[in-house]
Amino acid sequence: MILPWANTDMMSIFLNQVSVDFSNYFTLMLVDGAGWHTSKKLKIPENIRLIKQPSHSPELNPVEHIWKEVREKEFYNKAFRSLDEVEHSLCQGLNQLNENPERLRSMTGFPYILKVTL
Repeated sequence: MILPWANTDMMSIFLNQVSVDFSNYFTLMLVDGAGWHTSKKLKIPENIRLIKQPSHSPELNPVEHIWKEVREKEFYNKAFRSLDEVEHSLCQGLNQLNENPERLRSMTGFPYILKVTL
């Protein structure tokens, strides 16, 4: 899902979509201290709980490892002619990770997360 802004309204749309896509699950989602993650106006579905990670600790958030992988594989030393090309490259990298669940698991399967999911 690519949304036009990073704000509370867009985060609410994203959370709603995650809630629908994973309606058979209760989802715990790590978030940083961004205002749109902690806003009182944020609409958090019943089957999702947000867990705020400690300040200055991006290494604890699995998504940071995904972004690093995508940056290294899809954006390193490349120039793009348009935002559409950037979005295409981003989606290509994320789809490649999605097609390789074992690789994705190796990047995000921290022991504290695996204990919760087992």
